[in-house]
Amino acid sequence: MNTFFKQNPNWYAVYTRSRAEKKLQALLTQKKVECFLPLKKTASQRTDRKKIIELPLIPSYLFVRITEKEHYEVLNTQGAVCYVKFDGQPAAIPDEQINSLKQLMMTKPQDLTVQYDNFSRGDIVQVCSGPLKGIIAEVVQIRGKDRLLLRFESLGYCVHVELTVEELTACRDLAVC
Repeated sequence: MNTFFKQNPNWYAVYTRSRAEKKLQALLTQKKVECFLPLKKTASQRTDRKKIIELPLIPSYLFVRITEKEHYEVLNTQGAVCYVKFDGQPAAIPDEQINSLKQLMMTKPQDLTVQYDNFSRGDIVQVCSGPLKGIIAEVVQIRGKDRLLLRFESLGYCVHVELTVEELTACRDLAVC
């Protein structure tokens, strides 16, 4: 058995199937496995109304606190894919880091954002908020840590505009691109 799983429980990140985080959490909770799924409230536009929904702060990840004995029990649960690994071994997460994340979630979860993409020059992106929402553009220049210069050829002209990283989605994640 893996030496990383000790007799004392440790926190581990489990990679889940797409959109299976809540279901996996419920199944593991039934099995008496301690889980943590940070959720963020988000407005979702329906055809007739706006609805507030809770989405995982970190999509496709669930944190579990387990011992060696529970290692395979977690993996054999519907929705679990694998543990997040470092050097081929499941990576234990210190209790302090999970406690800090829990504390952040209790104070101001609406202010938390997780950065998923590192955009590069030439990447195709879609604007996901603001007056240009839905328009597809090319990253022309990276200006500092979180600002990008974009080119919008789909508008009929070559227009350049500077937007923040939070306002964009990588087209590799979109079905429309």
